Amino acid sequence: MSSSSSAVAAVSFDLALLEGDLDLNEEHIASLEAGVAVVDQQIKEQGAAIKKLKDEKADRAVVLAEVKKLDELKAFKTKITNKLFPPQVLDVDREGLEELARRRFFFAPAFSIYGGFRGLFDLGPPGCAIKANLLNFWRQFFVLEENMLEIDTTSLTPDIVLQVSGHVEKFKDLMVKDVVTGVCHRADHLLEDFLEKLIDDPKEPEDKKVEYRSIKAKADAYEPEELGRIIKRFDIKAPETGNDVSDPFPFNLMFETKIGPTGNTFGFMRPETAQGIFCNFAKLLEYNGGKLPFAGATIGLAFRNEISPRNALLRVREFQLAEIEHFIFPDETDHPKFETVKDYQLQLYSIAKQEDGSGRCLRLTVGQAVEQGVIQNQTHAYFIARTQQFLLAIGIRRSGLRFRQHLLNEKAHYANDCWDAEILTSYGWVECVGLADRGCYDLTKHSEATGQRLAAFRDFPDGPKIVDVKTVKPNKGLMGKHFGKKGKYLFAFLDTISEDQINKIEAQFAASGQAEIAVTYKTESEKKDPSFVPQEVTETFVVKADMLTIASAKVKKMGEAILPRVIEPSFGIGRIIYAALEHAYLKRADDDKKKYFAFTPLLAPVKCSVLPLLSTAQFQAPTQRVVKLLNQANVSHKLDDVGKSIGRRYARTDEIGVPFGITIDHTTFEDDTVTVRDRDSTLQVRCPIAKVADLISNLSTGKITWAEVRANPEEFPPFDPVIEADD
Repeated sequence: MSSSSSAVAAVSFDLALLEGDLDLNEEHIASLEAGVAVVDQQIKEQGAAIKKLKDEKADRAVVLAEVKKLDELKAFKTKITNKLFPPQVLDVDREGLEELARRRFFFAPAFSIYGGFRGLFDLGPPGCAIKANLLNFWRQFFVLEENMLEIDTTSLTPDIVLQVSGHVEKFKDLMVKDVVTGVCHRADHLLEDFLEKLIDDPKEPEDKKVEYRSIKAKADAYEPEELGRIIKRFDIKAPETGNDVSDPFPFNLMFETKIGPTGNTFGFMRPETAQGIFCNFAKLLEYNGGKLPFAGATIGLAFRNEISPRNALLRVREFQLAEIEHFIFPDETDHPKFETVKDYQLQLYSIAKQEDGSGRCLRLTVGQAVEQGVIQNQTHAYFIARTQQFLLAIGIRRSGLRFRQHLLNEKAHYANDCWDAEILTSYGWVECVGLADRGCYDLTKHSEATGQRLAAFRDFPDGPKIVDVKTVKPNKGLMGKHFGKKGKYLFAFLDTISEDQINKIEAQFAASGQAEIAVTYKTESEKKDPSFVPQEVTETFVVKADMLTIASAKVKKMGEAILPRVIEPSFGIGRIIYAALEHAYLKRADDDKKKYFAFTPLLAPVKCSVLPLLSTAQFQAPTQRVVKLLNQANVSHKLDDVGKSIGRRYARTDEIGVPFGITIDHTTFEDDTVTVRDRDSTLQVRCPIAKVADLISNLSTGKITWAEVRANPEEFPPFDPVIEADD
């Protein structure tokens, strides 16, 4: 192409930058931006040249040749800009994928015989197997390799726990209503969908698109008033009816329920699993010998009453979480294994990059990100890197994975800093893992509310110290007379009171001569009624200054109790599964109609198929022998002996992502071998029956690769299926 060739000669970057999934660093990006400027100038000059030719009434063939050159220049510019501005949706046949997923029962709407219910899905056999494989690998990759402490906690959570954690007050999304029909919509999603159409509109100027991208990036961070003004500015309507929508208002996402037969105790279905770990912190610390750092891990269901559930498994009302709470001393944020990941490259969509509207990410190594202050500390960065390694291992494409930093006004109430692992899907970039630095927020709140010491002891680095400590001594006679039987709850609280709490009481005494002390306790039956159900209540006791004696004493202390800081990776299992489905959904190069899931062997619902060439009695014995060996090796498999065509049976198992196929054919009876077929390449080798279970097991766990098998023809001779008919 003559003109694009001249553009190539003029630009100063390596053309390899435009190919494949090559990661771009800041130098590459600057080169590409300079290249756009060069090509823009050439486009301008070429347009002027064409205008001149037309003015001079030049031969039509000459003009058309120059127009072709202009088109080639524009195409070259498009290629550069596509590399500079990553796609915002994954190019995948979503309709075909979801049809296949439902037809082969990967997942389906729950209670579908009743018409289904929005935001609720069931997993079928392959979906369950993928979920089990994903969670097993998560346990191996994190719990085992990082020596974490796994616990299992309840979904039903008392109101007081989520009051203290801040979820009752702050776990909300902004909602709008169709002013005519009353149908509810999540306000930020309406804005995002509207802006996405403008960004995709070729008639919109590029400077406007930069503004739209910036607004879209902050859609779920706006306060109600500001979001309302933006909705009015763009005149956004209800999508189904075109009616006006209300001003945005907050909606709490938690499912409320009542605990016990009296209905007096309120609770919620948990919106996250983290609070179970925080409430068990003291037990976990003791189990770990009182030492930090350590991590608690848990897998379980969570529930959120989504305003407008949508997008298949991506936004649902009941979902599986796998969460980690990694506890460290606040001033000890280095990680002992940081050196193992510091040269690992990340794609970081930082606050600065979101606000510049370019849609591009920083491409930095983990070490560079910490050195430059993009990620605040080594421990947070370590878990971001480990999360990327995990997601790539299960088949997420590197080009379709980024880490987006929460904007300052977007962060959760408990977070110091937060990065989301976002995966590119046909619905756009979707948060699949949240990696939050929760600081000391949760343990501080629960400690203050319960009076329990949720702290870890650390020796002073320079040895013991003589320090002043405050003690409190109650006048039990005076307090007992004043508070009666309830005084025992106050005495119990004072037995475990912290020095911070003593300081607060002392300040109140100085100001007013009395202090308000909130105490949580469980009610008791005065008549020992067996049907009585204890209730947890919080009561405020007004204590006079003469009821307590606060004193100081010098004591020798070996160290101090410190509230830990928490780094939390939280994995949304359903979202990861759906993203993995889209990233694995492919079509054969030689036949667009042949669609299949190219799952990694690690994630695949079934590791191999067992395919007797014929369904006659002769083939039953070797088939059952292969099945028995696979069972003994704990290799999941699917026996398919339905139909005569082996090709169609390959296609059936390819479709659900089975990575390997074992075929018992006529040669099996001659040399006791079977064929082993690789799904992705469709190439085959022969393998002795005695070795086939170990071969599939090793391939499925990544101990060996298919390329290594093919490179060993003496042990695994290549097999050309063309030479053997299906019969």
